[in-house]
Amino acid sequence: MNPGDEVRILGPLGNGFPLAECDGEKRAVLIGGGIGIPPLLELARQLGGETTVVVGYRNADTFLLEELREAADRVVIATEDGSLGVKGNVIDAILEEGVQGDVVYSCGPLPMLRGVKEWACKNGVPAWISMEERMACGVGACLACVCKSTEVDSHSNVHNKRICKDGPVFLATDIELE
Repeated sequence: MNPGDEVRILGPLGNGFPLAECDGEKRAVLIGGGIGIPPLLELARQLGGETTVVVGYRNADTFLLEELREAADRVVIATEDGSLGVKGNVIDAILEEGVQGDVVYSCGPLPMLRGVKEWACKNGVPAWISMEERMACGVGACLACVCKSTEVDSHSNVHNKRICKDGPVFLATDIELE
């Protein structure tokens, strides 16, 4: 492409985190890892009320940490190698630091999301998770980005949700994380 060339795009697609779930009175816990951390920065900026961000990194080579500290009331860090914050994953950090909240928002790798869903369900806290998936068509036609749902969908009449069209944000109890 050359400077000045026109680019056609389709977007935004899908849905985002439901801000109304955290009405400024509820304590929000934002949990992220890897490329799931950047969306939580903007979410932390938009939410009212008490906000705790829990982030997981491989090591002390962090990103967006200062920005998260400015946007949230509290930042809890986990590193796999223990070089910063709690040694382990985000769930280890949540347990060790006694993190509590009334609503959870999370974005990150699938194993982390499984842990977040389990922790949230065990504690009776609604959790909204953003699925990371490669999307081919982006409009729900090709079914390349489906995840398993707890109920039958109206599109394919099977237990599927299209991440590009029905998501990427889902209530954790509406999908299966395999």
